[in-house]
Amino acid sequence: MIDIASEPKNDVYRHLIDLAFDLCDRFTLVVYEETKLDDKGKSILEKLNDHLIEMNKQSEWPGTILCDQFAYVYYYRASPEAREIIKEVSNSLYSSWIWPLEDLSFYKNGKPWLVNTAHEKISYILSDDESEIDRIMSIEGLKARKASGAFKTLSNWY
Repeated sequence: MIDIASEPKNDVYRHLIDLAFDLCDRFTLVVYEETKLDDKGKSILEKLNDHLIEMNKQSEWPGTILCDQFAYVYYYRASPEAREIIKEVSNSLYSSWIWPLEDLSFYKNGKPWLVNTAHEKISYILSDDESEIDRIMSIEGLKARKASGAFKTLSNWY
């Protein structure tokens, strides 16, 4: 597991997003049930509509468990067009994905790969593939570290 130590912004964000789209087949965005989308949020969902796989009302997803609350989790295909939209509408992993669309995260073969809890400024990558880890760690400017075994065990709970 790779713990991302500080917010990826600008070129670091774009390189991380490119890698996520290269390796993953899905990504998610979250909208809390009580959230009223602003024009920006509506516009992003509209741009991504052709890539939507499904939307589910959920109380948990990797990195988050809600008590007595629900959110809508939008699952998208990680297509080249969606990649460009995600890079166009944001230049950071946390501050741009806090509200109204939250927690941009990626999945590889149905399993969480990049888990992002933006408002907590926590993100990590779940990979044991050494070539992937090398690619992640070679992103210039990315502040990340391989997590210890104890932290890795905790992450398996998600």
